[in-house]
Amino acid sequence: MKKTLLLVAILAAAGSITMMAAQRSRHSAIKQQRKEMMIQLYSIRDLIGDSALYAKNHVEVLKKLHDFGYTGTEAACYDKGKFYGVSPEQYKKDCEAAGLKALSSHSTYWLSEEEIENHDFSKAMKWWDEAIPAHKAAGIKYIISATAPMPKNLKQGQTLCDYHNAVGAKIRAAGMKYGFHSHAVEFNKVEGTTWIEYMLKHISPENMFWQMDTYWCVMAQQAPCEWFSKFPGRCKLLHIKDHYVVGKSGMVNFEAIFNDASKCGLENYVVELEETDGSISFLEGVRQSAAYLLSKSWVKTSY
Repeated sequence: MKKTLLLVAILAAAGSITMMAAQRSRHSAIKQQRKEMMIQLYSIRDLIGDSALYAKNHVEVLKKLHDFGYTGTEAACYDKGKFYGVSPEQYKKDCEAAGLKALSSHSTYWLSEEEIENHDFSKAMKWWDEAIPAHKAAGIKYIISATAPMPKNLKQGQTLCDYHNAVGAKIRAAGMKYGFHSHAVEFNKVEGTTWIEYMLKHISPENMFWQMDTYWCVMAQQAPCEWFSKFPGRCKLLHIKDHYVVGKSGMVNFEAIFNDASKCGLENYVVELEETDGSISFLEGVRQSAAYLLSKSWVKTSY
């Protein structure tokens, strides 16, 4: 009986050692192939999409993102000087505690129709006077404005370009970079001119870069690499997105996109999931997307 118990104990210990070795091997593999890869936190909004969820889950979730291979975050919940309900300094500490850098944020003040018609940026600039220091305190390098309503005409369009120029100059003066995130609608025309093209021609490159969403570019029946050639150096950040998990649909030629990274001026890229097919969680989709990009030799360690 004693011999049997001893054998069981030995086998259990051996199994535990084997499991620990496998875990170390997995962590070692991630460490060896770790690439600078950001995650848009909107992708896991079901876990940390607001201040209450963030307070409950951020420690565990941010750690998992790091374990998946992500190295930086793009926030999606800035409001009144706080990120996910915590101070900029705390948000930075939370990310760093998990081994992540708080590098980017989708944050903006959109002009009302009245402000556009009057070319009035005064209220907006007061908002930015609070937002910019908050982002700097969080360690943010990139502040991104997401898709806005389309202008009705090019007069309104020029006002919006003037606004982006003013915001970008203010952010640049604070030592950060300002970008615009596109979806599909920006490839529509305003008075016969493709809106995103008008923007890029009328906003100084030093004041605003283009965060192209590669999936929505393809959904607009556009070729990302053709736009890289048309506006070289303009895409400092890209959103790497697929219909669901990155690399699964075959709709987006990610290899060509990453091979043209030097042409587009890429400094970093951001993985985003807008939805899944329902068979997996958002967190699992984020994990699978990271694994896909980590496995590809055409994705560099850094840019």
